[in-house]
Amino acid sequence: MELVVVAALAILVGSVLQRVSGTGVGLVVAPTLALLLGPATGVLVTNATTTVSGFLIMLSVWQHVDWRRFALIAPAAAVGAVPAALVVRELPAAWLQVVVGGVVLLALTTMFGLPRLPDWPGRLPTVLAGTIGGFFNTTAGVAGPVMVIHARLARWEQRSFAATLQPVFMTMGALSVLTKTLLGAAGTGGLPPWWVAPGVVLTVVLGVRIGAVVARRVPLSAARTTALVLAGLGGGVTLVRGLLGVL
Repeated sequence: MELVVVAALAILVGSVLQRVSGTGVGLVVAPTLALLLGPATGVLVTNATTTVSGFLIMLSVWQHVDWRRFALIAPAAAVGAVPAALVVRELPAAWLQVVVGGVVLLALTTMFGLPRLPDWPGRLPTVLAGTIGGFFNTTAGVAGPVMVIHARLARWEQRSFAATLQPVFMTMGALSVLTKTLLGAAGTGGLPPWWVAPGVVLTVVLGVRIGAVVARRVPLSAARTTALVLAGLGGGVTLVRGLLGVL
């Protein structure tokens, strides 16, 4: 019961931050659930959570979504998801924890440690971002930083970018769940119990509703800082635990 409560709180907080700032579910939820449920199952539940949260938030930002970019990203994400599912299936649990924690910390460092990036417009960088994002989303539940870097390269306008992330996250999450289920990469314990699915949906719905209220009262910078701190703590603990298991 304690694990269920902590997992639900992580999903709730991640969903609130996702509604406020456009991203947050993967960064916050993935390392937390990887610690609680094991890396493979934890990331699988994270993928399911991003599918639901992306869909729900997309409904409120539909008019700002850049559907042409999404049409390039979605099929590219499928290309990255398949080899990633094979990696998840073959890696031992400890090494997978190292991957999840390392990707989260590397993503945070990359997002805010890079200087101003050069312009790189065109379809090729968008397709590459979709493929790499699909790979990282399937292995570690974290695709947001890849998309942030692409947005900086493409000089993507923030409102359109944040809105387009929602169907992107929804699609990447669904692809990750599908490929890992079909390729037997759902973890040693198999798929979570049936009641996890409605529990995730209800928790995300509550988080999105709370996030809509919070968005009117809390500055965007404060929400992003909270997401980064929580993600950094979760990623660090996951990485250390994985390294201890390897050593």
